Amino acid sequence: MANLEKHREAGRIHKKVTETARDMVKEGASLLELAETVEQEIRDEGGAPAFPVNISRDEEAAHATPSRDDDDTFGEEMVNIDIGVHVDGWIADAAFTVDMSGNDELVEASRAAVNAAVERVEAGVSTAELGRVIEETIDGYGYNPVYNLTGHGLGEYEQHTSPSVPNRAVDQGVTLEAGDVIAIEPFATDGRGKVKEGSAEEIFSLQDPDARVRSRNARDLVETVKEEYRTLPFAKRWLDDNRLDMSLRRLKASDVVEGYPVLKERDGFFVSQAEHTVIVEEDGCEVTTR
Repeated sequence: MANLEKHREAGRIHKKVTETARDMVKEGASLLELAETVEQEIRDEGGAPAFPVNISRDEEAAHATPSRDDDDTFGEEMVNIDIGVHVDGWIADAAFTVDMSGNDELVEASRAAVNAAVERVEAGVSTAELGRVIEETIDGYGYNPVYNLTGHGLGEYEQHTSPSVPNRAVDQGVTLEAGDVIAIEPFATDGRGKVKEGSAEEIFSLQDPDARVRSRNARDLVETVKEEYRTLPFAKRWLDDNRLDMSLRRLKASDVVEGYPVLKERDGFFVSQAEHTVIVEEDGCEVTTR
């Protein structure tokens, strides 16, 4: 059973660090400084990052985070910031978009969609209904939802669990129950509505903590990740290991770890994102991240 008080505490921290992040998205500001500042503030507040701060720009939809020596700065672009916080494994996950590219309506489309879906949440409602509301709202702005990305449930040390929350109308869904904790996460685009994997990969997660690993360096990496992050996603820049790339390649090849390539709109069009974590109640929901 979910520990709702710890979900709420994670949400409290999330709201605080979101304001920090929002204030730091400015032309000329450092992406790496934003990520590291927010992640440290999460720790200072008594939580821990549930995943590396995602900073996805323009056609990027998800899984972009700065590398250790990243010197990129913000420009006239669309910026999606996705932040995860956990308290003893219980997670708050939410995202927002800041537009510096002149596409305010696209940002409003995803924001309106998450708010419309939140209004429909209560015990007994199907996730298919949430998908219908999301798609209709984004379509009303003249854009498309990103069809092959979804919202998701949140478990103990599990960032993505059932139920899936679609961003379009589907025939069948999962009926929500009181006490469920879900992240509703619409993406809107002026493209056709599908993402593909890029080549960049800075985020990983441990899939098999008990795997037998022959390489000593790779084995040490597994032990470090297991102790520090369990099965939650981690960033390469969080680990001080001069053989990190080689160890990760070996662990990926044996399915001990999974990589998260940056996801991009397949035709190169802009993507906006909005997300909130909610606790399902009998006659509505509690939004922990708003």
